[in-house]
Amino acid sequence: MADKANLAARARVVREVVRSYFYVLLWMSISISVILFNKWLLAYSGFPFPISLTLWHMAFCTVVGTLAVRVFKVVKSHNMTRRDYIRRVMPIGMLYAGSLWLSNSAYLYLSVSFIQMTKSLMPGLVFASGVFLGTEKFSRGTTLNMLLIAFGVLVCALGEQNLVFKGLVQQLASLQFEAMRLAMVQVLMNSKGLAMNPMQSLYYVSPACFICLFAPFLSVELPHLMTHSDWSFNPSIMLANALTAFVLNLAVFLLIGKTSALTMNIAGVIKDWMLIFFSYYLFKAPLTRLNLAGYVFCCSGCLCTST
Repeated sequence: MADKANLAARARVVREVVRSYFYVLLWMSISISVILFNKWLLAYSGFPFPISLTLWHMAFCTVVGTLAVRVFKVVKSHNMTRRDYIRRVMPIGMLYAGSLWLSNSAYLYLSVSFIQMTKSLMPGLVFASGVFLGTEKFSRGTTLNMLLIAFGVLVCALGEQNLVFKGLVQQLASLQFEAMRLAMVQVLMNSKGLAMNPMQSLYYVSPACFICLFAPFLSVELPHLMTHSDWSFNPSIMLANALTAFVLNLAVFLLIGKTSALTMNIAGVIKDWMLIFFSYYLFKAPLTRLNLAGYVFCCSGCLCTST
């Protein structure tokens, strides 16, 4: 009996390990696909309109979220009042819209490799945002570690052969918007017991993002779309792009729900290295030794922070 119990326990452990690796590989493959898809669509396909692309994503997610919550009732609604929506969701939607818009815009000027390297700054920016909003306590040791990571990103930038300052500013601004958004979620939503799964997030946040993006779309990109004909639009490609972005949200939920946030962070480091080399081989993005040395420095700092 004891042997059978041991075998059953081992079988359960093996199943859990296999399942965890499956969710990790699923998330990594979808995330890599979305990033490369967006880069190709914006920089090479003849559709250089990051606001329009982000607006389309938010419109698609709004429709899917509304169908899931209101029509098919796959998930429950929080029945949020209009006042709570404006106070708690709109600021998050505004920050998310800015983050997505600027990050997509950066693909027009920077390589996927360098963009992934700059994302090493996220732990430091999230920490700084948390200190600013009062959700994190200031720590000299953590601050020093974040400064070391920032130094590593600076080394990456010095080694970047095709560095465009406009793209760099857009990418850094998008990271700051995203860091502030994550901190605001903790302050405005989770602290009030309004934690959301991905489908609820789509339902509530996507319309707010759409509203915030509509004004810059009208003023910045719509005139070019109306007056110039040197761009192409393929409905099937745009639909496929929106679907991959939607599936990525579900993959994130599965990965964190079935494993842990720590697993996602570790897998994210591996994913970023894979993206760096995919970008090098697919888009012929230059990659220097100084780039890699700086990124190794950044990864070491990120791992020290996680431990």
